[in-house]
Amino acid sequence: MASQKSKAFPKGFTWGTATAAHQVEGNNWNNDWWDWEHTPGSPCVEPSGDTCDHFNRYPQDIAMLKSWGFGTYRFSVEWSRIEPEDGEFSQASIDHYKKMVQCCRDNGITPIVTLHHFTTPRWVAALGGWGNDTTSDLFARFSDKVARGLGDEVGMWCTINEPNMVSTIGYLLGEFPPGKKDRALRLKANEVFCDAHRKSRDAVKSVSSAPLGITLAMQEYTIVGNNEDELAQAAAHRDRAWAGLEDPFLEVAKGDDFFGVQTYTREIMDKDGRTKPTPDMRLTIMGYEFRPPHSRRVFAGRGSKPTTFHSSSRRTALRRRTTVSALSSSTMHSTAS
Repeated sequence: MASQKSKAFPKGFTWGTATAAHQVEGNNWNNDWWDWEHTPGSPCVEPSGDTCDHFNRYPQDIAMLKSWGFGTYRFSVEWSRIEPEDGEFSQASIDHYKKMVQCCRDNGITPIVTLHHFTTPRWVAALGGWGNDTTSDLFARFSDKVARGLGDEVGMWCTINEPNMVSTIGYLLGEFPPGKKDRALRLKANEVFCDAHRKSRDAVKSVSSAPLGITLAMQEYTIVGNNEDELAQAAAHRDRAWAGLEDPFLEVAKGDDFFGVQTYTREIMDKDGRTKPTPDMRLTIMGYEFRPPHSRRVFAGRGSKPTTFHSSSRRTALRRRTTVSALSSSTMHSTAS
């Protein structure tokens, strides 16, 4: 049997994992997602409840990460715990997250702190959430408070996790809170998120020297068609997707220290738009096409800016790469609804 050549990861590469506070801590009842989970007719199958009690079990969980050889841990701080009402900050909650940071350090793990991972306090949501310009200022105030409270042991900062998913799924598709289906409101949410990132970056960097960035959900796009006209139509659908999902956030990220990428699959576009998976595709448990090579095609190169990769991701430039396929009519994918 022929031997296989091993490939070493580049110097400085580190393995890590990430969580979102609401998904693991348990009983984060004061945010919009808890409310959404208990809203009749929402897509949520069940409430989050106790989840896996990471709020109390984090010492064991972080020790477990050490035993598995991880070098970094990205976790989020829950805004609704730290600021349960407008302008009322909980020192006990800040101290809790400071202990988590120290626990990472004690285990030889670099802590990466995310300031917003999907959840927004109920009182912010009641003011209009990410459709309200004032939310960016509220988030900057919160960011400043957290940065000052957690101190110098934070290894890296992530301002917002996947704001493009919150704005798109929450304000355009209606499947995340606040459950809106309004194209103009989605664009407004994009603007407010970008403004919030800028202001949060300024607030954190004024007190911390740790690298700071933002993370996005980004996919490879494949355009398919039988002729040049169909390929052009597919490319137009792809460009519209980029315009709403990526372009504004890539622009605002140019002032950051790093760029975080979370990529899960690829999107196939034909002349009618997104296509559905074909019967012969291998799918993940989420129903996405299982296609590891897509992570090499998401970006073609990003110059000297460091990039963090999550969820089997690898993306390294602002210049995106698209796979183009000319297909016979018998192999065209059906159009997604």
